[in-house]
Amino acid sequence: MNLSFENSSAWKAESVVISLGFSLIFLLGTVGNSLVLAVLFRNGQMNTKTTNLFIFNLGIADLCFIVFCVPFQATIYTLDEWVFGPVLCKLVHFIIFLTMYASIFTLTAVSLDRYFAICYPLRSREMRTPKNALTSICLVWALALVFSGPYLSYYTQMDLVGTVVCIPAWESRPRVIMDVCTFIFGYLVPVLVLSLTYARTIRYLWTSVDPVKDMSESRRAKRKVTKMIIIVTVLFCICWLPHHLVIFCMWFGRFPLNHTTYVLRILSHLVAYTNSCLNPIVYALVSKHFRKGFRKVFSCSLRKREVNKVHVVQAVNTVSSVETSN
Repeated sequence: MNLSFENSSAWKAESVVISLGFSLIFLLGTVGNSLVLAVLFRNGQMNTKTTNLFIFNLGIADLCFIVFCVPFQATIYTLDEWVFGPVLCKLVHFIIFLTMYASIFTLTAVSLDRYFAICYPLRSREMRTPKNALTSICLVWALALVFSGPYLSYYTQMDLVGTVVCIPAWESRPRVIMDVCTFIFGYLVPVLVLSLTYARTIRYLWTSVDPVKDMSESRRAKRKVTKMIIIVTVLFCICWLPHHLVIFCMWFGRFPLNHTTYVLRILSHLVAYTNSCLNPIVYALVSKHFRKGFRKVFSCSLRKREVNKVHVVQAVNTVSSVETSN
């Protein structure tokens, strides 16, 4: 009796912690990524700077992930059953992998963009155009759709002993193949490309010996942008690594289904989902342009509130004066 009470109390405490964790991720991710998109729109540089287009696309992927996935995933760990129906069961998990692929492919594309911009600044001008950046972004989403498409049938809603759950429907062997392919194409290959391009970019930035270039404002700006993108890339790799490791341990290692491994799975998901709310923080800490943009957005919203208050006060005064005259 006491043991069951202790177990139920522990589960309630874990449910509260999980709910708070997902709520914090949802709040920070929604506000942060919305601010990033607002700043990029307000700056008016979307049509002139290719890097901003890629950052904008990354913000859209993160925001879609936060809005369409995090609330539903939170219920999996806090409710006893899946309550959103078979369509959302498939759609939510599909969007998770769609946005994951879109994010890592966008980071790969922007790493190549940074590499050509810094190592071949003159020759890459004709290639690094907003039109080509938009084409690359369309290719990113097309590839993301191709790789994440199978997940539309991977998960399904089932009734297990009177409890409705949303779980993988495939047999073990196809699931293993799918999870290995997701790790290879959605993590390993992009990370190898990112490591190669940024290693060459950093080597070029810190070993070139042209003093005129080293003192140029353009070169310093490129260093800062590259530093910011590298931090974003490293965070993505770190945050999603535990998720892939847990899956590999489930298939190829010793991963018994007990309370400890269940907690590890929850933590790996929380860490992966946290990545979608970290990028705006990185932009704010590293880039002074984003800091200025954030301040402008806040000041603009505060001004609108003040203007609205003035209009309300004027309307109230007008009404009261009319009533007095009557």
